[in-house]
Amino acid sequence: MAKLFFRYSAMNAGKSTSLLQIAYNYEEQGQSVQLFTAGIDNRSGHGSIASRLGIQRQASVFDAHTDFMALLAPPSSPACVLIDESQFLTPAQVRQLHQIAHTRDIPIICFGLRSDFQGNPFPGAAHLLTLADDIEEIKTICACGRKATMNIRIDAHGKRVREGEQVEIGGNERYQQACARCFYQDPNDTTISAQR
Repeated sequence: MAKLFFRYSAMNAGKSTSLLQIAYNYEEQGQSVQLFTAGIDNRSGHGSIASRLGIQRQASVFDAHTDFMALLAPPSSPACVLIDESQFLTPAQVRQLHQIAHTRDIPIICFGLRSDFQGNPFPGAAHLLTLADDIEEIKTICACGRKATMNIRIDAHGKRVREGEQVEIGGNERYQQACARCFYQDPNDTTISAQR
């Protein structure tokens, strides 16, 4: 029986690399996959999943209006669905994906962040943590050497940003992964490397 999987991590853990490797493995066995990424994430171009290692691939895009029940209806059902930036899914979309996995026997593997730069859950991630049948943390490290579980937003000068909208698209120039200890460093100290 197929499942809904959630693979989460802090920034820079290799989520997109893992997704692209899974797609390659399925296709090497002659099976079809359907890749999705968030339409608002255009860091590598619209509808592109890119790894920091340099591999890249086109994907379908989703937004808040995407109906996965209609998109993944037979007879065009793939062997597997892979979703990058799944923190941007809506709660209703997460429920659709859970239903599709169990009623249409299609494994669905979602990759994304669990929390934002303030330590608050993304709605899509919160619902994936609730409904996913299999949850796995992809590990990465903080600059101090501890396991990173949090994300920090920085400005153009490398200073920590603590206020702002939940969603602001960016890569290494805007975000860094951090352990909880570094995440909770003195709020008056705006440099991210003060205690590392």
